[in-house]
Amino acid sequence: MYLEHFGLSEFPFSLTPDTGFFFPYGHYQDALNTLLVALKSGEGFIKVTGEVGTGKTLLCRKLLNTLGEGFHTAYIPNPALTPSALNLALADELGLVLARNIGQHRTLKEISKCLIELSAAEKKVVLCIDEAQAMPAETLEALRLLTNLETEKRKLLQVVLFGQPELDQYLARPSARQLRQRITFSHQLQPIDYDGVSAYVSHRLLVAGSAGTVQFQPKAMNDLYRASRGIPRLINILSHKALMACYGQGMKCVTGQHIKAAADDTEDVNSHGWGNKKKLGVVMIGISLTVLIVAAVWLGVGGNA
Repeated sequence: MYLEHFGLSEFPFSLTPDTGFFFPYGHYQDALNTLLVALKSGEGFIKVTGEVGTGKTLLCRKLLNTLGEGFHTAYIPNPALTPSALNLALADELGLVLARNIGQHRTLKEISKCLIELSAAEKKVVLCIDEAQAMPAETLEALRLLTNLETEKRKLLQVVLFGQPELDQYLARPSARQLRQRITFSHQLQPIDYDGVSAYVSHRLLVAGSAGTVQFQPKAMNDLYRASRGIPRLINILSHKALMACYGQGMKCVTGQHIKAAADDTEDVNSHGWGNKKKLGVVMIGISLTVLIVAAVWLGVGGNA
């Protein structure tokens, strides 16, 4: 699409959580530092919460990539599992090959044996669970019991929970007090502030190969902040659409009109009271032209397949 036009080597606002685009700004760097310190000190349970689109998965992957040789990491991206399925998923992440129908008692014994061996080799085992708010209550309890595995010196398994605010709501229940008391460190991701949004956009453009070939007018940046509410996922969506509109007009400077057209085309922005619903004709024509170009390229590729 617009890569050659703007002199970019890759799309700067992709929704894929690419750690190469991690933005070490404010509470994001604070969160990463908190996690690293807590894990290196051997804490059992750590929790990171944030609204949808605030970058929890990217932070999780950045953490996994940052931990050094003294750690053995395990990652479960979809925790909507039964307790037995959780144990099997952990066993798989630990590299265990278990016989079919081995049973839960034997599974736990094999996990415990593996954790003890890793501890003896001076390896700390860290289990990161994304979307933890989707984990059933009985599975969270099974996870808590797993963290009972310990030596006289330290925990054999450390757990980092990444989840939406619904996770905090669950942990506030009296029935969850045992798990809540195990959480020694927690961090809440907040939307990016105005100055941060400008730095975020510049950072992603720089990583994507921009050498000053893409510009956002001050009005565009102001509208981007207002429309996105500082939520990284929305910043990416709106910036990508604005660049498409800019490209469709043959321009290289993103204006407020481009951002407003992108916002009008984004449902989540409209549902939170974005006030300007006017369809800015010339900009929307630019978007339409871009969509037609993309469709033509896609059809051409498909026809030659």
